[in-house]
Amino acid sequence: QPPSAKLWLERLSYSLNNLNFNTSFVVVKNNQAEPYHWFHGVDDNNLELEIFSTLNGPRRDILRKGNVVSYIEPEVAPYSVESKSISGPIPAIFSGDITSLMSTYEFISVGRSRILGRAAQLVRIVAKEQDRFGYWLWLDQESGLLLKMAIISRNGQLLEQVQFTHLEISDDLVETIKQLQTAELPAVVDTSRFVTSEELSWEVDWLPAGFKEVKSNRHRISSTKQPVEFILFNDGLVDVSVYVAASREKQRSVEFVMDGATVVLNQVVNGFEVSV
Repeated sequence: QPPSAKLWLERLSYSLNNLNFNTSFVVVKNNQAEPYHWFHGVDDNNLELEIFSTLNGPRRDILRKGNVVSYIEPEVAPYSVESKSISGPIPAIFSGDITSLMSTYEFISVGRSRILGRAAQLVRIVAKEQDRFGYWLWLDQESGLLLKMAIISRNGQLLEQVQFTHLEISDDLVETIKQLQTAELPAVVDTSRFVTSEELSWEVDWLPAGFKEVKSNRHRISSTKQPVEFILFNDGLVDVSVYVAASREKQRSVEFVMDGATVVLNQVVNGFEVSV
């Protein structure tokens, strides 16, 4: 009997955490392609090392040593935060406990195909309710690593996809990861004052099943310095951010824009701007 979809996803999680790999991929949405380079390794002390780089435009690097993630980007002083994963186009849950999604998603093993010249297994992550997008994952038959990911609307429309263009798996750490081993990373920023949940004067009175509040706070938007109140929700796979701020307008009907699988809605209600 072939492995179940759940076993394939558990294998993906294991491979993302334990294999030494060097890979490139392209994120395609709205007829635009954004290329990335991704290195991952595990040293003799079982410390995970990771490098995530953009290849177009100004160079941006995200580095990870265990539970410390560092951001190196132009016009911003380098800094580090405590985190077990890098935030990027590949959902962090894929390297975590995938079973946490089983209350709201089904895992379906579909069949085999060929991606990047390699035999691949297609696994679909399908929401049990009709209020979320679906994820199609093509996993390398040999290693379990991701070769392609597509985000699909409930009508079957392709919204966004990640296509891997190169994959190299090695027994030893590659030179780039060895350099990260000895590199001195920026100091860790104390984010405790940003991530503590605060009591706000409003609440969200409806959420799809499975979403839980992650954090809430009051802060200023870096570009406009405008004060906002903020709540972040997550169902394990999807983030939903809600911002509320005072507005000079009294009312404005709902406006929305889609960027691949990311949707932004904005409206003004009784003198308050609400963005989701």
